[in-house]
Amino acid sequence: MRGNLRYIIALLVAGFSLINFYFCNRQKNPVTGEVQHVSMTPEQEIALGLQAAPQMAQQYGGLYPDERAQQAVDAVGQRLVQASGAGNSPYKFDFHLLADEQTINAFALPGGQVFLTAGLMSKLKTEGQLAGVLGHEIGHVIGRHSAEQLAKQQLTQGLAGAGAIAAYDPDRPGSSVANAAIAAAIAKVVNLRFGREDELDSDRQAVKYTAEAGYDPRAMIQVMQILEQSGGRSGTPEFLSTHPNPGNRIGVLEKAIGEEFPNGLPGNLKP
Repeated sequence: MRGNLRYIIALLVAGFSLINFYFCNRQKNPVTGEVQHVSMTPEQEIALGLQAAPQMAQQYGGLYPDERAQQAVDAVGQRLVQASGAGNSPYKFDFHLLADEQTINAFALPGGQVFLTAGLMSKLKTEGQLAGVLGHEIGHVIGRHSAEQLAKQQLTQGLAGAGAIAAYDPDRPGSSVANAAIAAAIAKVVNLRFGREDELDSDRQAVKYTAEAGYDPRAMIQVMQILEQSGGRSGTPEFLSTHPNPGNRIGVLEKAIGEEFPNGLPGNLKP
């Protein structure tokens, strides 16, 4: 009897999580038109990004002191925004060059706060390569990937809790710890998979954004080669990383460029 009650409670928790945290939270993306499972409004995304931006900058040693380098990042970033659908979005884009010269990374917070480390900046050789990096991060913001991830985390946490309730054995209290650990690991792998798909989606969006701003999207392939030579994501295996292997992303980029420009790239694009 106790076992049946546990299963009933677990099913109720799982059902509540699926309905309340996921299926009821549907919004149409104001730029792409895609219907997404998100629980935040664009205004809330902007507020969250602005609130988190100072803390994120602090983690990377603050902002880079070279004002001219920051202006160069701003110029390319705003050119991308104005030339693409991002300029008509509700998001307010700010581009930050971080002082960390050792870490090779770029990332975006919800709402339009985009960051690039001095370590990655030093590896880039052309304006087009910088445009590729920033275009990719703009793609994350426009794709509302952070908002989707938050909704998915709420869902997986609820399902993990339901799994722990169903698996709990009152005659073996220690079993709850092991089962909770397994459920948490499964939830993490699920979220990592979504993260990799978001990365590839942003790569495809960046192909479009860079070309619309007058840059050669093939510069993004050069960025992937730079990342690969630099160890990618610190040598972490692709399966356990939120970012796909740079070498594997080159194929996605080549395909996206071919689909976006079936008759070949225009001849006046900036490298």
